[in-house]
Amino acid sequence: MGEFVVKLPDAGEGVAEAEVVEWHVEVGKMIKEDDILAVVMTDKAAVEIRSPVEGSILWLGAEIGDTVAVGSPIMRIEVDGEGNVTAEARLPELADKADLPEAAPAVDAPAPPEPAPKPAPAKPPFPPGAMVGGPARREGEKPIAAPSVRRRAKMGGVDLRQARGTGPAGRITHEDLDAWFSGAPSPATATGRVADTSIQEIKVVGLRRKIAERMTLSTSRIAHITYVEEVDMTELEKLRETLNAERGGDRARLTILPFLMQAMVKAIRRQPIMNAHFDDEAGVIRQFGGVHIGVATQTPNGLVVPVARHVEARGLWDSAAEVGRLSELARTGMASREELSGSTITITSLGALGGLVTTPVINHPEVAIVGVNKLQVRPVWDGRDFVPRKMMNMSSSFDHRIIDGMDAAVFVQAIKRQLETPATIFMED
Repeated sequence: MGEFVVKLPDAGEGVAEAEVVEWHVEVGKMIKEDDILAVVMTDKAAVEIRSPVEGSILWLGAEIGDTVAVGSPIMRIEVDGEGNVTAEARLPELADKADLPEAAPAVDAPAPPEPAPKPAPAKPPFPPGAMVGGPARREGEKPIAAPSVRRRAKMGGVDLRQARGTGPAGRITHEDLDAWFSGAPSPATATGRVADTSIQEIKVVGLRRKIAERMTLSTSRIAHITYVEEVDMTELEKLRETLNAERGGDRARLTILPFLMQAMVKAIRRQPIMNAHFDDEAGVIRQFGGVHIGVATQTPNGLVVPVARHVEARGLWDSAAEVGRLSELARTGMASREELSGSTITITSLGALGGLVTTPVINHPEVAIVGVNKLQVRPVWDGRDFVPRKMMNMSSSFDHRIIDGMDAAVFVQAIKRQLETPATIFMED
């Protein structure tokens, strides 16, 4: 039998390390060639590591949440044949183990003496009904309590027949006695509701850690300004419904997003500074000709931003198809690193849960993000009467180091005019 060492592969594009977010195997498990061994998270995407051999897992080299350098061993597999590890290659590891002191042989130790009962302060005998909580016992039913609780209650003058416990099946616990001795109420109330004092620690790993890092970077380095505007979507909604009914067929269904993307492209032609990255360390603005729109997408694992590239060269239906394709890949975890990077401006939307106003966080190092709030029918004054209109707020954030408030307002108003008069979206400048 031999040994095969699996090392963290190079994911390309200058990736030097990755975080282990999932193990699909454990020590002793038999695996086959091409089985998924682990999932690691780079700075852009999750990457599956598959087994190149068949064998049995001997060793795992990291825990969930650990960051591992590219080329580092992460797993040893026992295989038929020689494997890829020689005895000489393992000498340093064996030497490390030889330096460790041998464990002393186990011996039968005498059982530790039973701890003495906790001392109890002198108090008057337990008053009937003072300890509440837990189910009431039937008349003549004996109280349930551990011997140590009984001894402690006797020393403190507590009549357990008058007590009701908060433990399983009404068992009286040390905590119940502590509450009585301290004069505090029992953890449970007379209604039978029990206070939940549990604390669950959840390690932040994988995509959630990357999201946290990106949000911290954005909010700590970008001076955000958020501009909110109300948009009358009544005419655009009529057009969208008509196009879906008459020209949909096997095409992608039109949502608001493709119209918004096309309106953003036209607004960017007049204000190209919105389609840029700001390298604040170098003090350089990189303004892009191609409009690569990131679409923030919620997935079961967290928020990711797939990128629709060169929207300036796409039509309405093409934009809709690309958004649908990218969203599906993102939700199923199949989006590639290239599809999750390279955006120059971002759209964020919470759909029907979009609320009236949000404060979107800019996707660093971009300088603008356009936020879509929920669409709803509102009464709007037309000069004579209140009429029902389909209204939507846009909440957009800008990097105030680069974008002045007036420029942000001009950009949003340009998008608003096109959405309210959708025919202008299709007019050539």
